[in-house]
Amino acid sequence: MNRTRTALAASLLLFSPLQAMGQTVEPAATVQASADHGAVPAGREMSRAEALTLFNSAFSQFRNGFVDRVDADKLIEAAIGGLLTSLDPHSKYLNPDKYAENKAQNSGEFGGVGVEMAVENGLVKVLTPIEDSPAFRAGVLPGDFFTHINGEPVRGVTLVEAMERMRGSIGTPLRLTIQRGSGGQSFDLTLMRELVKSPAVRWRTEGTVGYVKIGGFTQQTQPGLEKAMAGIAAELGPRLTGYVLDLRDNPGGLVKQAISVCDSFLDQGEIVSTRGRDPDSARHYFATPGDLAHGKPIVLIVNGRSASASEIVAGALQDQRRAVVLGTQTFGKGSVQTITPLSNRGATRMTTARYYTPSGRSIQALGITPDMTVEQARVTLAGDHGQEGDYQLTRALDIVRGAAVFTAPVSATAQQAQLVQ
Repeated sequence: MNRTRTALAASLLLFSPLQAMGQTVEPAATVQASADHGAVPAGREMSRAEALTLFNSAFSQFRNGFVDRVDADKLIEAAIGGLLTSLDPHSKYLNPDKYAENKAQNSGEFGGVGVEMAVENGLVKVLTPIEDSPAFRAGVLPGDFFTHINGEPVRGVTLVEAMERMRGSIGTPLRLTIQRGSGGQSFDLTLMRELVKSPAVRWRTEGTVGYVKIGGFTQQTQPGLEKAMAGIAAELGPRLTGYVLDLRDNPGGLVKQAISVCDSFLDQGEIVSTRGRDPDSARHYFATPGDLAHGKPIVLIVNGRSASASEIVAGALQDQRRAVVLGTQTFGKGSVQTITPLSNRGATRMTTARYYTPSGRSIQALGITPDMTVEQARVTLAGDHGQEGDYQLTRALDIVRGAAVFTAPVSATAQQAQLVQ
């Protein structure tokens, strides 16, 4: 009996410190019992009310029980973000700052330092600084590499991630580590972000061919395209043989602008369709009469960084046999993201449908396969004094010029010569 009492006393002594540290089993058992009470049977999806009750219970535990004080706003934003990112890679939560940046980007005006970029060999490469931008005035050159953004290495980041890091509020500093030249000389440069008006469309003439570069689909794209086509026509006049439309490194943007660009080169036929969860939500978009190129041949260049709205344009002009698509396989982002404001707390960007080309091909995860696969290469020709040529553009120009030869109307003099023979 004494041994039994001694054992019980020892057990109590051992158990008491655990109680003092809050490590008893009773509360856990109570929680388990509460959780089991009214639990949703296996195989049945919980109702909205049940889901909200569960979330509220978890929210209360996290907010009140975590070792540090938890900000309720941050907890809710993280929860919403987690819900969206669990759906697919393209759905996400935009906090108020990101939402404002997104609206500025779609308008074609944003806070930045003014460079057009691409990702090459794991680093961010400057294609060209925008004229009269902070980068332009500071002497940033085409071919420079950004190795760090605000002290953070950029090796391995995507182009979209790099762009997001560089954009920010107007008047805030951006520190860049720049690598220049074959010797790899590096130096730091701090620039102040400004309101940058990035031209969505650039153009020039290449001999008798009009070259149009669309860098993104913003509210400025269609007006920019119309100005470019008018400028090319005014410069070349009757010597104009065709066009090269360059969508390389174009990550996409506003779908309405992509549809408008397609309509600019098509007289009729479907441009793109969207299909969502609800069969009644299917949408079809069709071209209207009018072709800015007046039937002249078009070669469209794409690469692995041509995505979303760029792929809509490539797929439509390819399926409607209006353009020859040249380059490499596109990215394969063929989903519609709908941005919905959340009562002054930012917005959600959620996938609500997927794009399909006129022939019914899905773009999502597949991309657009070019009619002619031409890998990018830099070619230096003898006698060019070290100047490098764009091989994809060179091939595109050759195709336009060749097509013009076969489609050009026969002149009256040539017809007379044929009759004489």
